[in-house]
Order: sequence, then C-alpha cells, then structure tokens
Amino acid sequence: MNKLADLRSDTVTRPTASMREAMMKAPVGDDVFQEDPTVNRLQEQAAALLGKEAALFVPSGTMANQIAIKLLTSLGDEVLLEEGAHPLNYESCGASVLSSVQLRPLPGRRGLLQPEQISGAVRRGDVHWAPTTALCLENSHNRGGGSIYPLALVAAIRETAAAHGLKMHLDGARLFNACVASGTPAAEYARHFETVSFCLSKGLGAPVGSILAADLELIAHARRWRKMLGGGMRQAGILAAAGIHALDNHIERLAEDHEHAGILARGLAEIPGILLNPADVETNIVIFQVDRPGWTAKRLVEGLKAQGVLMLPVSESRIRAVTHLDINRQDIEKALTAVSGIMKA
Repeated sequence: MNKLADLRSDTVTRPTASMREAMMKAPVGDDVFQEDPTVNRLQEQAAALLGKEAALFVPSGTMANQIAIKLLTSLGDEVLLEEGAHPLNYESCGASVLSSVQLRPLPGRRGLLQPEQISGAVRRGDVHWAPTTALCLENSHNRGGGSIYPLALVAAIRETAAAHGLKMHLDGARLFNACVASGTPAAEYARHFETVSFCLSKGLGAPVGSILAADLELIAHARRWRKMLGGGMRQAGILAAAGIHALDNHIERLAEDHEHAGILARGLAEIPGILLNPADVETNIVIFQVDRPGWTAKRLVEGLKAQGVLMLPVSESRIRAVTHLDINRQDIEKALTAVSGIMKA
C-alpha cells in the first residue's frame, strides 16, 4: 500500500524509533508528588531554553494557554488577541468558561498585530467596559500561514503593553519553527512575556504534551490549576522522555520542514487555478486558495485524498498543508503531481 502524504497538520507525527526507545527506558515516579525524575528534567530543560525560572509539563497546548490566561487575569477582565488566535478559535470558549474573561479580537496582517492597534484597543476606567489587563500573541501564527513575529515588533508591543499595564502570554505552540526560521533564540522571544507555552507534539514530533513556562510563583499557581483541570499525571516520565528527545534532536531539523514547505508553495503557485504568494510561506504552513469557477476547497481535498494526499480545507476556498517530521521530498512531489493533475482534469 502506498504511503499517505498526510499534510493536514504537524500534529499527525508519530514517535521515531529512537524516541520510543527513550520513552521505554525513562525512569518514572509520581509527578503529582513532583517525584518523576524525567518530568522534572524536562521542565528544567524547557525553563532553561526559554530563560524562565520554572516550567510545567501539561497534556496539551490548550491547557497551557488556558492556565496562562487564568494566571494573568481576574474575573471579568478582557484579553486582547489577534482574530485568528488559537484561544479564540480552537479552545471551545475555554477562557470564558474557565476564567470568566472576555476575549477581544483585533484584525492582524497574516496574524500579526501592531503596537498602535493594542494601544488604541485598551479599555479602562468606565464601568461599562471589561478592563483590558492582558494580551496574547501567537508565534508562529497558524491561521496567518505560519507567519513569524519579528523580535523588534515583539519588543515594541511589549513596550506598549507595559505602558498600559498589560501582562503578556506567548502562545508558542510552534515557537521553535519561528526561532529556526528567524535565527532568534527562544529566550529572546520569551523574555518579553510573563508566560510562554510551546507544544512538544507538533513539529517537535513527541506524541503528547506541552510546556508552560514562567517565574516560580506563577508556576506554583499553575500546578494547582493543572490539577484542577484534570492534568495531574502520575508516571508521566514516559511521555516527558519523548519531549526531552524532541528538544535534544528535533529543533534544528525543523529547517527541513520549512524547506519542504517552500518547495510545495512554489510548485503550487505555478498550477493554474491555485493562488498563493510563496514569499508568505515562512515556516511549515502553506495556505492556498482554489480559484476556479465551480470548485471548492472541499472538492479538491476529496480528490487529493483519492490519490493518497491529505490536506485540510480551512474555508470555502482555502486549503492548509503543513509539512512535518513524517513528510519527505517525495511526499511533496506526490502532492504537487496530484494537485496539478486534478486541476488540469
């Protein structure tokens, strides 16, 4: 049977043989008692990588983001974020239910906000308004097509946020894609935020888990919220070992995913009926538009599936393709051949 070229998401990666071996050999303990040595090692390694005092291993990026929002807000507050941000679109209204806060979306260019937008959106001093107290940025930005926040822009946003007394969270689910593509160390991004999260289970290739990093006091509170939300795991070192292996071996290789995404984008741009600007593809996410009368994204995706290529429709006319650890150059060529053949037919 021919191998599927699964470009729906970088969440579909499977552990490598060496990662599985590391998981099998991991020493474990009870993490709720903070006695799992492998979890402790992962948390220490992640905190050091981000330049933070402490970190917490949690089951998912959604939980990491929701705990961060809880830590940085009070009941009835308002959080600013870009209109395509993950906590607004993909976390099942969690912030409203769990933290009783209002998420206020701002329009960005390919997912990126500007300091003047934030300054103009802050609301304080009127009983009719929810007071704006926090800001969430996403880097790289999923719905922005894997777009990267330049470090200088993050610094300028931080200066604006500080002037208005806003705390900041970085949803860095794909932070290391941004770091590898831009050459910016993770700690340089992280120092501008009170809390930072990143996923181990996307481009880094681990099967489960995310990291939330902050100062010692915030992580102590985060540990309680993790337990309350059902994220207190026991012998979680089996999973944490995969995260350690990912941090040790899979960060720099993200450049391969970016190269494959660039090849895919340039090839798609040459196919009649497909619209995208290859220059917009900065990391591992390619979003393109089907521009042919009578055609929809869903129709093209169904045709691709019949040829062993999986992609994800994200609107009536737009499709997302994501490169990752399990996608090679042959898969990219297979995808391009399939798209070209369907559009010609």
